Amino acid sequence: MLQVVIFLIILLIVAYVATVRYKRIYRNINLGKDEDLSGDAAQRWKNTLLVAFGQKKMFKRIVPAVFHFFIYVAFLFTQIELIEIIIDGVTGKHRVFATSLGMVYTILISTIEILSFLALIATFIFLARRNALKIPRFHFDDMGWWPKLDANLILMGELALVIGIFTMNGADMALQQIDPAHYPDTGKLALSSLLSPLIFEGMGKDLLILLERAGWWLHVLTVFAFILYLPISKHLHIFLAFPNVYFARLRSRGAIMNMPEITQEVSSMLGLTEDTTDMSAELPEFGAKDIDDLSWKTIMDAYSCTECGRCTSVCPAHITGKKLSPRKILMDIRDRTEEIAVHLDAKDDKLFPTRQPSEDYTVKLLDDGKSLFDYISREEIHACTTCNACVEACPIMIDPLTPILQLRRYEILTEAAGPKDWTPMFTNLENSSSPWQMPQDRDAWVES
Repeated sequence: MLQVVIFLIILLIVAYVATVRYKRIYRNINLGKDEDLSGDAAQRWKNTLLVAFGQKKMFKRIVPAVFHFFIYVAFLFTQIELIEIIIDGVTGKHRVFATSLGMVYTILISTIEILSFLALIATFIFLARRNALKIPRFHFDDMGWWPKLDANLILMGELALVIGIFTMNGADMALQQIDPAHYPDTGKLALSSLLSPLIFEGMGKDLLILLERAGWWLHVLTVFAFILYLPISKHLHIFLAFPNVYFARLRSRGAIMNMPEITQEVSSMLGLTEDTTDMSAELPEFGAKDIDDLSWKTIMDAYSCTECGRCTSVCPAHITGKKLSPRKILMDIRDRTEEIAVHLDAKDDKLFPTRQPSEDYTVKLLDDGKSLFDYISREEIHACTTCNACVEACPIMIDPLTPILQLRRYEILTEAAGPKDWTPMFTNLENSSSPWQMPQDRDAWVES
């Protein structure tokens, strides 16, 4: 009974804290502007099934893809055992599904054990790749101490989960022989039936009960720790990858999103539409300066980023030694979003000087003297060639190119700034509709 009470207290605390943290992530994503992402629902579901569930884009690099697949499938299947563990914890019973499911239960738990063993191998491989082999993309300059530690913490958590499963199952199988009345027959589990005689045979009942409970608690507490840790980890993609892929932009890779104001202006200049410009209106700002100028989808991209570095490893600008790292762009957007979220939660009136007492604390009213340009340098956004290699490489269909273009548009169109080498090109485009300096209009040959 005491164990049930302790479990319920922990479960309720975890549920409350997790609800607060995930609601905060949802709020942060919605700090961005609306973007119409309606479209072909069939194509979106196809992408979700193939890319998110099927890991299709992961298999462009076969070795890490196979080991990642082991961990991914093990994660999915262990949720079955987790459901039973939670029911056991709430009711105070032991393996509630074992008797009712019979052989099906044996097959399910055996499958989980095999997948857990494969996940264990994959975990050691990934630890070696990051810390011994030092795969370059995990050690680029944009990877600070926290991203590296974050990845290792999750892998260590994977080890704890697997150790918990096999300790719990192995000790339980030994207890089934000693006290079948309290420990239902699970059948011969694939790996525990082999490990149990080697490790647990000859141990006393009290020690076996202690080990079984230790494995049970290690497993469930590690899961709870994961749930609370994910909102501050790159592994939030475990949840966000699926909606992120579903809402991925379906336009062609080569299509760049137009700005309605510019489209209207050009159309009216060419006589294609009527000029409805209100000359007394305040000039609009183009592009993005801060989080609230970006789409909510771009912020979701930032929170979904796995920090795998595939985008940066194929970026031609980065390969040739330039400062640009598409991965860093997404990480910076997430960091700036988190900084703004802290201000919104703190509700410090000094940072909201124009706010009226009846108004909410919003990004629009925030004035902390910073913007995305304090995180992302001009040199970085100038280096992008808009080749879309980063977009193509991402295994969960993140689009690093869009925020780069938005920042560049703000710099050039709103600030009237930009690299000196670009200025003649813009002047020529404005004067003669050509990037080259020509003495006559580009379409003058039509009149000849």
